[in-house]
Amino acid sequence: QVQLVESGGGLVQAGDSLRLSCAASGRDFSAYSLAWFRQDPGKEREFVAAILWTWTQTFYADSAKGRFTISRENNKKSVFLQMNALKPEDTAVYYCAAKIGDDQLTSSAGYNYWGQGTQVTVSS
Repeated sequence: QVQLVESGGGLVQAGDSLRLSCAASGRDFSAYSLAWFRQDPGKEREFVAAILWTWTQTFYADSAKGRFTISRENNKKSVFLQMNALKPEDTAVYYCAAKIGDDQLTSSAGYNYWGQGTQVTVSS
C-alpha cells in the first residue's frame, strides 16, 4: 500500500517554472514506477511523464518533452516534476501515480495508487 501527497502547484504566468513534489508513504517505494498525469475539467486524464522503478528510464508526453523533467529520490520517497516554460494549455490538476511494474506507463488505468492532485494554473 502506498499513499501519495502532491504539493507545489499554484498560479503562474506563461513562461514561468514550477516544481511539483509528491511524497509517498508505505513500504517498498523503490519498487514502484511513478508518473505524473494531469486533468482538465471535462477532459480525460492525460499522461505527462513517468519514471521506472529502476529510475534509469524516463518517459514523456510530446507536450512535456524539452520542458518538463521527472525525477525521484527513493531515500526520501519522493518524485518530482520540474516544469519550465509553462504555457496556458498546461493548466490542469496534476496527479502523482504509482504502480508495480513498467508496462503501460502512459495509461492511467494501469496505476494502482493516486494522490489527491495539485492545481496548476498558467495565465497568459
